[in-house]
Amino acid sequence: MNVNFILDSMTGQMPASDPNKVALNFNGDKSLTYGEFGETTMRYARALRDLGLTKGDRLGILLFNCPEYVPLCFAAARLGVIVVRINFRLAPGEIKFIVADSGCDALILHTSLIERVDAIRKELEVRSYVAVTDTAEPLPEWLIPFSSFDQADPLPAGNCPLIAETDPLGILYTSGTTGTPKGAVWSHRNFLGTAEMQLLKWQFSEDTVSLVPGPLYHGGAFEAVTGPTLLTHGTAVTLASGNFTVEKLLDVINAEKVTDSLIFSFMLQDMLQLPDLEDRLPPTLRRLIVGGDTLMPWAYDKAAQRMPAVDIVQVYGSTETGAIATALDHRYGLKHPKSCGKPMPLNEIRVVNDDGLACAVEQTGEVEVRGPGVSSGYWNNPDATATTFHEGWARSGDLGFVNADGFLTLAGRAKDMIRSGAENIYPAEIERVLTAHAAVVDAAIIGVPDDRYNEVGCAVLIVNEHDPGDDALRHFLRDQMAGYKVPKHFIRVGELPRNASGKVLKSILREQYLAEIR
Repeated sequence: MNVNFILDSMTGQMPASDPNKVALNFNGDKSLTYGEFGETTMRYARALRDLGLTKGDRLGILLFNCPEYVPLCFAAARLGVIVVRINFRLAPGEIKFIVADSGCDALILHTSLIERVDAIRKELEVRSYVAVTDTAEPLPEWLIPFSSFDQADPLPAGNCPLIAETDPLGILYTSGTTGTPKGAVWSHRNFLGTAEMQLLKWQFSEDTVSLVPGPLYHGGAFEAVTGPTLLTHGTAVTLASGNFTVEKLLDVINAEKVTDSLIFSFMLQDMLQLPDLEDRLPPTLRRLIVGGDTLMPWAYDKAAQRMPAVDIVQVYGSTETGAIATALDHRYGLKHPKSCGKPMPLNEIRVVNDDGLACAVEQTGEVEVRGPGVSSGYWNNPDATATTFHEGWARSGDLGFVNADGFLTLAGRAKDMIRSGAENIYPAEIERVLTAHAAVVDAAIIGVPDDRYNEVGCAVLIVNEHDPGDDALRHFLRDQMAGYKVPKHFIRVGELPRNASGKVLKSILREQYLAEIR
C-alpha cells in the first residue's frame, strides 16, 4: 500500500467513489474532480520524468498555496521521487541549506520568489529550475516555464516504478535548536498511518468537505486533514497564501459547504471577536480542529455560546511525531481546557523523566510518541536521529504531565522553542545571527505572551556603543531569516543571568521583563 492508492482506487472496474466528484478546491475558485486530479497528476509525472527525475531523487517545492501544489506532490509519489516542501517565507541562506542538505535535483518555484533563488543558485547543484507564474515579468533563461507541465502527455501508470510503503515520500524540514534545520523523513506508510488515525478519530467519509487555511509546506495542512480527506475520497479545500482574514475563511467555508476545518488557535480567537459570527456560520460546519498553541479557557466558553453546533477539538503534534499526536475532544474541552487531550487512535503517548522512566501523575517530564505516523529519522543526520528516535518512540522536546484523568498537559518546551501562531521558532538560531552583528555583544531570545499569536520572541541584548536601534536589528535579521522569526521586542541589559555552567537563565529573564513588555 502506498499513497498512489488514493487515485488508483478511483479507476478500473469498481471506482471507490464517483470520479466526477470534486477532489480539490482552491480558495473557493478552482476545482479538480478526481478524474481531473488523476490526469493532472500523470501529466506532471511525465514532465518530472522528462526532467530526468527517477525514484529516490529529490524535488524541491518552493511554492505558495496554489492549484498545482497537491497534484505535484502526488506526481512525485508516482515516480518514487521524494518531495522537499520548502517554507516560502525563508530567506535565501535558509533555502540554500535545505536544498543543499536534501540534495534537490530539481526545484519548482513561483516567479515572485525568483530573486531569492537566484541569489543562491550558483552555490547549488540543482539540475533543473521550473517556474510557476504569479508575476508578469519575463522568465530568465535558467528557468523552465511550468506551462510545459500542463502540456505534457499523461504518463501511463505502467511506466511508473513499484513503490513500497517504506519508501520515502517526503522530507519535512524543522527548525533546529542549534540553528541547523533537520529533515524528518516521511514514508508512504507514515502518510497513510497519519491519515488512518484521523479517519478513525473523526469519521471522515466521501461526504467530508475539509478546509485548511495554512501553508501546504506544513505537515499541519497537508498530512493533517487534507491527507485523510483524500484517502476517504472527500473534498479537500485549500486557501490561497497571504492576506488571510477570518472573514475570507468563513466565506470559503460557506461557499464550499465545508464540514471540517483545520485552523490555528489565533484564528479561532479572531473568529470569536466577529460581531456577526453567528450569521457567517454555515449549517454544514460540524468541527473546527485547532492546532498551534493551546487554546485559552475563555475561547471554549465563548465558542460554546456563539457556535454551539460546532465541535472545537484541540490537537497537538509535530513533524517528527506524525502531525497530530493527541486530541482533546469537544466534550472534554471545558473540563480540561489547558490540556491537549489523549492519544490519537493507534498512537501511544508517554511522559518520561531524565532516566527514561514513566513519570508519576502530575509529574513533569518529556513527552514521547510512538505510532504509525512517527518519522523513521532525519535525512542524512544519524546523530540527530539517534538522539530523537529510539525503539519506535520519538522524543518531542516538549515538557508535559499527565493528570489523574489521563489527559496530557504541556508544561513548557524542553529546548526553549517559541510557538508563535502556527510556527516553531528556536531561540538558538536567532541568537546565532544576532551575535554576528558588530554591535551585539551577547543575546538571549525568550518567548513572551502575545494577544494575537499567544507567544512571540523577545531579544534581551548586551550591545556596545554602536547600537543601531531596534529597526536596524530587525532589518539585519530579516535579511538572513524568515520574518516570523524576528523578535517583536528588544531589550538592552548590562548582563545576562547565568548559572554555574555559564548557561543563560531564561526563566529569570522571562520573570524580569514580562511586566515591562506588557
